[in-house]
Amino acid sequence: MSFRRKSKAADTPRITPAKAKNAIAVTRIVGTAVLPVITPYLTRAAGSTRDRWDRIRARRLGIPVDDLPTYSGRGGALHARIAGIATALGDVRDGGTFAATTETRLRQLTAAVRAAERMPTARRRAAHQAVAAELDRLEQEILERLDVRSCYLGGNQASSAGAYAEGS
Repeated sequence: MSFRRKSKAADTPRITPAKAKNAIAVTRIVGTAVLPVITPYLTRAAGSTRDRWDRIRARRLGIPVDDLPTYSGRGGALHARIAGIATALGDVRDGGTFAATTETRLRQLTAAVRAAERMPTARRRAAHQAVAAELDRLEQEILERLDVRSCYLGGNQASSAGAYAEGS
């Protein structure tokens, strides 16, 4: 039976104070040489990433990128939908009371979304779902008044209300 002797490498820790000191010294030297070269590229990459993300968010909301700060917050998507319906309402002016009552309803929905932003999560989601369902109804009615036929089979349409509550 042979006895093996433990090697010195097994007894010494991987990181020693001397090795840590060396690593810090190398980092200081390399960092001062590399950082000024890399910083502009990192800044440019961060800017283009932010720009791409803003374009994606604006496309999801259906608004120009310049209007993105206007529709921020938890109810931003609903505010964007309300603004879109208000714009479409200009094309529906029929001389009747529909446009006036719809404008009043849109103001009420805007106030509801603003109030919901300060509610606890469960109540905010419920409020956003209710507002989204009402916006679905208003959009459908505007499309009918513009004589655009629904492409849903059997009149059953999936509400987008759930999508707004999930993102809230």
